[in-house]
Amino acid sequence: MAQITLKNLAHSYFPNPKSDNDFALKEMDHVWDDGGAYALLGSSGCGKSTLLNIISGLLRPSQGRVLFGDRDVTDAATAERNIAQVFQFPVVYDTMTVRENLAFPLRNRGMDAAYIAARVQAIAKMIGMEDNLKRKAQGLTADAKQKISLGRGMVREDVNAILFDEPLTVIDPHMKWELRTQLKQLHQEFRHTMIYVTHDQTEALTFADKVVVMYDGRVVQMGTPEELFETPAHTFVGYFIGSPGMNLLDAKIDGNRAHLQGAEVSLGAAYGPIKGRTQIGIRPEYAVLTAGDGLPVVIKRVEDVGRHRLVRAETMGQPLNIIAPEGMSIGTDLTHVSFAPQKINVFADDWRVGGAA
Repeated sequence: MAQITLKNLAHSYFPNPKSDNDFALKEMDHVWDDGGAYALLGSSGCGKSTLLNIISGLLRPSQGRVLFGDRDVTDAATAERNIAQVFQFPVVYDTMTVRENLAFPLRNRGMDAAYIAARVQAIAKMIGMEDNLKRKAQGLTADAKQKISLGRGMVREDVNAILFDEPLTVIDPHMKWELRTQLKQLHQEFRHTMIYVTHDQTEALTFADKVVVMYDGRVVQMGTPEELFETPAHTFVGYFIGSPGMNLLDAKIDGNRAHLQGAEVSLGAAYGPIKGRTQIGIRPEYAVLTAGDGLPVVIKRVEDVGRHRLVRAETMGQPLNIIAPEGMSIGTDLTHVSFAPQKINVFADDWRVGGAA
């Protein structure tokens, strides 16, 4: 296992990049703790897979260094980094049985036969393939083959890190939940450094101790699921995390007040002069429909999603989502919306601004 350090790292697929826009990964410095479980989360094209491939050695960065512990591995081949990597689509040996596929990484390293047998049995149980150990991989479905890929990635206990690049894409929804749970248990038992790339916030938040959110080639925030939800460092994090995401409303900030076209909202902190475009962010969970207190609101429609109802509304000419508890009566008397002041975030040019108590 190893601490992974990225120093002044950046990458461009152009031979002579001339501006920030030419970089798939903008310059970054980050430390991934030894034994941590991380998720790399972001929309397609944000640089997640590029960063993972640099860590694994499949791609050399245009600038900067990659360290495993104190060792500089920037120019080291993938095989020298002692990692396991699971890709988006299955990588298996069709002519081998499931047992032989799972055992292959251990046999390659000359492990004891009894240890190999025990380890293969344990991993096969974890991925639900115990009854298929004697079957050739060639005749299996795509999701079964991907489970073999996952198993091969996790069968070794001596790796520096295990890297997952959207590994559950071809897995059916129920099995996704099962495998995420198993991966979490495996991490807690063996404390491998794990990095899991996904665009699915549910996968990221249920798997990782810390989520690394990427946007436009940058890491915009690294934090716990609670930190990303409550105090997003960037409007993209607020928008991307949550279902639906954070409401972002254009507003002028003056001390502990936000002004929206003549209406006022109390903030949970006081702010000094702020430059740039300013917005307030409020989660739909912390917006409450009222009969007269707060901002005027126009309800457009109500969507019943089971545990609660999602109110699609508009306030001061801006769209607003509100989560109303199941059973709450939503009548024509509910003409306003109030926000919990301590739950309001303030952003300037998309970055969160800290306030004073």
